[in-house]
Amino acid sequence: MFARVFSAAVYGIDAFSVEIEVNTGSAVKNVIVVVGLPDIAVKESQERVTTAIVNSSFRWPKGRTVINLAPADVRKEGPSFDLPIALAMLAITMEVEPERLEPYCVVGELALTGAVRPVKGILPIALEARKAGRQKLIVPRENAKEAAIVEGLDVYGVASLREAHELMTGEREVSPTRVNLRKLFEQHQRYDTDFSEVKGNQHVKRAIEVAVAGGHNLLMIGPPGSGKSMLAKRVPTIMPTMSLAEAIEVTKIHSVCGLLDAKSALVSTRVFRSPHSTVSDAGLLGGSHQPSPGEISLAHHGVLFLDELPEFKRSALETLRQPLEDGRVTISRAAGTMTFPAEFMFIAAMNPCPCGHYGDLKKACRCSSAQIQRYRARISGPLLDRIDLHVEVPAIEYKELSSEAAGEGSEAIRARVEACRKVQLDRTGAANARMKPKQIRALCKLDEAGSGLLKLAMAEMNLSARAYDRILKVARTIADLAGDEAIAPAHLGEAIQYRALDRGM
Repeated sequence: MFARVFSAAVYGIDAFSVEIEVNTGSAVKNVIVVVGLPDIAVKESQERVTTAIVNSSFRWPKGRTVINLAPADVRKEGPSFDLPIALAMLAITMEVEPERLEPYCVVGELALTGAVRPVKGILPIALEARKAGRQKLIVPRENAKEAAIVEGLDVYGVASLREAHELMTGEREVSPTRVNLRKLFEQHQRYDTDFSEVKGNQHVKRAIEVAVAGGHNLLMIGPPGSGKSMLAKRVPTIMPTMSLAEAIEVTKIHSVCGLLDAKSALVSTRVFRSPHSTVSDAGLLGGSHQPSPGEISLAHHGVLFLDELPEFKRSALETLRQPLEDGRVTISRAAGTMTFPAEFMFIAAMNPCPCGHYGDLKKACRCSSAQIQRYRARISGPLLDRIDLHVEVPAIEYKELSSEAAGEGSEAIRARVEACRKVQLDRTGAANARMKPKQIRALCKLDEAGSGLLKLAMAEMNLSARAYDRILKVARTIADLAGDEAIAPAHLGEAIQYRALDRGM
């Protein structure tokens, strides 16, 4: 007897169709063989499936059973094939008519009791099912809302193998899961934090506004307790509102990594990722034997914040250099080469010295000049060159902390940022931070006074060619915020002031 059912598997952040073929024949002993490059989890599915079928009061076919996962040249991972294999076995024993399986794509892990457990990567699987022409998708009940985001597909959430069987045979009337995508998207576009909660440091807030408006990277240098982390956590609240396409793209990445919130089923706000300084190279960049997204991809269309930047491993920091330039990361392993999106805003924070009080007027620094130099040397020059703004964040005075006056809220700042970003998108199709050399020459022209000012800054601060381009891009953003066509010396001067480390603070 032969039966076939369709499923899908995740590869990177996308999915590919898998055709599961089951054939049984006479044999002296009952034997189960799984072929098609299965990993250990897939091979173990035979134990879960056989037990779940028996415990669900169905019978297992006798003889030699061959389960083939096609295409046979791509490795299959994870327990998501349990449910489709079980349904194909039920078709072999005529518990389900084989032709009823044709319109379905099926995924789900089985418990020994026959219960269906949720799996990772349901959103890319649902997108692949629609692309492959499947009309219906059976998923674990906990994943149904996530899969229902994909329009043009009937999604059925099941809690057990018995329920999936009754759905197939028509014994149970189950309505497909529906979600109002637009309503779901708008419902969760709220943040728990706001810039009005931050006291003082107006010049830092201005620098952050400039950075967000142009999509620039930012480094904050200041003593402990000056508010660097508090400011960084509120950056997503002033970034341009996410589009639905961006939300789906980010949700795919979080779905594959198993980080999706089951209540919302959609990432509707800008992501803020803040890995600890002990993070490994693979944890930051992505990797493992089967390449998976790392922190920089989880921060896609959002913010990657590295606090205490010099405490991170040098090798981990150096992996950021290429993604910061390209907006994507390519990982090569024996299992294959994958490219993950990594279009994020990079924000970092650090103390000015090991003790944290260099330059503090109230507390003396205990560090020697050699210690300070070694501490700052942990961050390479090429990485610093890729950070457009270096801003000092001094300790906040008591007068500012105790003030009852509310600062400017995120909504007002975001409105200016969105207006500025619209100008950039209309002009080049991207934020200023992504301008190409030809665009910089055309759009960042300086008058005689501006050229003289930048020439002096290059000589005095010993700036690199990359830092020269960064200053011009930031100056262009400052001019856009002011609504000016040309870059004035004042705009250029402000951009130069945002190179604190180059000034030798």
